[in-house]
Amino acid sequence: MEAKKSFPLRINEELMEKLKEISKNNSRSINKEIEFIIKKYIEKYNSYKKESN
Repeated sequence: MEAKKSFPLRINEELMEKLKEISKNNSRSINKEIEFIIKKYIEKYNSYKKESN
């Protein structure tokens, strides 16, 4: 099992409500939805980085 780090996150209420809606539609917890979004962003970043080299 991979190690997990705990990270407190301050987020505005409107954004949190949108995350709740999105996570519910994707059958994920809010925490897993945030993790998913971050992973996708990093994949996109790495892809862009490879293309520019």
